[in-house]
Amino acid sequence: MSVLRAIESTIEGLFEGVFGRAFRTHVQPVELARKLAKEMDEHRSVSVSRVYVPNEYTLYLSPSDRGQFAAYEGSLVGELQEYLVEHARREGYALLAPPRVLLQSDEDLAMGEFGIATRVAQPEEPRDAVPAPLRTPAPDVAVPPPAIPMVEAPAATMVYRPEVPLTADDGPPEEVVRERVTLTVDGRTIPVTTGKVVVGRSRECDVRVDDGNVSRRHFELVQDGPTTWVVADLGSTNGTEVNGRRVSGRKRLDDGDRITIGGTELVFGRSLR
Repeated sequence: MSVLRAIESTIEGLFEGVFGRAFRTHVQPVELARKLAKEMDEHRSVSVSRVYVPNEYTLYLSPSDRGQFAAYEGSLVGELQEYLVEHARREGYALLAPPRVLLQSDEDLAMGEFGIATRVAQPEEPRDAVPAPLRTPAPDVAVPPPAIPMVEAPAATMVYRPEVPLTADDGPPEEVVRERVTLTVDGRTIPVTTGKVVVGRSRECDVRVDDGNVSRRHFELVQDGPTTWVVADLGSTNGTEVNGRRVSGRKRLDDGDRITIGGTELVFGRSLR
C-alpha cells in the first residue's frame, strides 16, 4: 500500500472539514490524489465489455504550489500514479497503459488552485528499439494490449479552487460546480462523460438509436473547447437536423436544442450540478 493511501484516511477530514477550508494555503498531496481519482471516475467510457478511463493526467499548479514539491517531485508523481493504479483496480476500470501523471506550472493559477487535464493516450513504442520495462500494474487492473483500436480523446481540464474561509454566518461550504451534459432519446436521459460521443444504429456507437432510417454512424457530439459543444454529421444517408434545420459541417449546440435523425429526436441538455 502506498504512503499516500496509508495517510489519506487519517488526515482527509482536516482538508474536507471547516478547519481545512479556513486555514488551507498550499495544495496538499492527498488533495491532488483524491481529485485525480475523481477525474478518473467522471471521464470513464463504457465499451462493449470494459469501462475505459484516461491514462494520462496533467496537473497544473501555481508556481508557488509546485515549488513546495521541488525536493521530492519525482517521488510525488510516482505515488500519485500508484494511487491511480489502485483506484482503477478497486473500480474494475480498464487502462490502455499504466497511468501517467505530469506536473506543469501555470502562472494564471493562484496559490491553492490547481487544474487537471485528462486524456486517453495510445502507448508509444519506438519502431527499432526495445521498449523499456514498465512498472507492473496491480493484477486486477485490466490493461489491454496496445493494438486495441481506440480514438485518442481530447483533453478536458477541470480547475479546482480552495473554498473561501468560513465565518459564523457563512453556513455550509459550497461544492465544486461542474457542468452536466446529456442526450435525451425515447425517454432515456444519457449522461455525456467524454469529449466525443458517436450516435447511430450500430451497436458499436456510444449512443445507439434503433431506427431503420438512421445510419450506422450517423453523427457525433464533440466538445470544442472548454464551454462549447457541436454536432457534426458523419456522412449519413438522411442527414442531421438541429431545430428543424439541416446541419452542414458542424453546428454549435445550446441547452434544449433538438437533434433529428431519421424519425428520432434527441434533446441536448446542459446544466450545472
